[in-house]
Amino acid sequence: MAGLLRRLLPKRFRKRETVIPVVRMHGAIMAGGSQFRPALNLATYAPLLEKAFARKDAPVVAISLNSPGGSPVQSRMIYQRIRMLAEENDKKVLIFVEDVAASGGYMIALAGDEIIADPTSIVGSIGVVSGGFGFPELLKKIGVERRVYTAGENKAILDPFQPEKESDVEYLKTLQIEIHKVFMDMVRMRRGDKLADDPYIFSGLFWTGMRGLDLGLIDGLGDMRDVLRRRYGKKVKLELITGARSLFGKRVPGVSLNAEHIAAASVAGLAEVAEEKALWGRFGL
Repeated sequence: MAGLLRRLLPKRFRKRETVIPVVRMHGAIMAGGSQFRPALNLATYAPLLEKAFARKDAPVVAISLNSPGGSPVQSRMIYQRIRMLAEENDKKVLIFVEDVAASGGYMIALAGDEIIADPTSIVGSIGVVSGGFGFPELLKKIGVERRVYTAGENKAILDPFQPEKESDVEYLKTLQIEIHKVFMDMVRMRRGDKLADDPYIFSGLFWTGMRGLDLGLIDGLGDMRDVLRRRYGKKVKLELITGARSLFGKRVPGVSLNAEHIAAASVAGLAEVAEEKALWGRFGL
């Protein structure tokens, strides 16, 4: 009721407050996702970013980031969309790191004009990792014969049910080196002269927010509310940008729900949970 009355008053009688849109980007970065388990990817967050940057009266867009990484493709796409919207709308972007912004999470953080973290946040991990399991001996023990038919001699490269080949691993490493170079170039372009002269910055190591500040990976220490109140006054209002509500009350982009969707989401969700837990586990979270 109070909000309605305030809107009905002429502008000159209203209390002036600075409204800052906030987008929360939390979770492992991966394609796909569902209404049961939304993923951190461009398809999920593009509508929220568009909505946040559309606030003409907002001096900045604030992004709360908490991600251990994941898909480099989705990370880079999100980064590019943020920068594009910032330039199109002439908006400054402030990234606030919560628990972690590592690997792909740090790649997204590079989209910020400033990166601010807690002293105990984890930042960095500028590298590329691939992982999996091999089961060739297990098949023998349970009496299963693996049969693979391909057109193309490398179509079954890195098959987890066949013995690992040195040539396969070497090829994978060439891909990792190329992706790592793209990541390093992004860090150098966005962080520039702020980066410390440290040989371990691009080694894949990660650090606390305090050490990250010394290395030039972030710009400051603090939390979103305090930083924004110091800069824009005590009347600053943080407006969380959300999407449409799903059947289960979560605000996510809409997709239709039926029995097939529910069954598929349940099966795929188990694999996604395992993958996400492994990503968080690297940082003790």
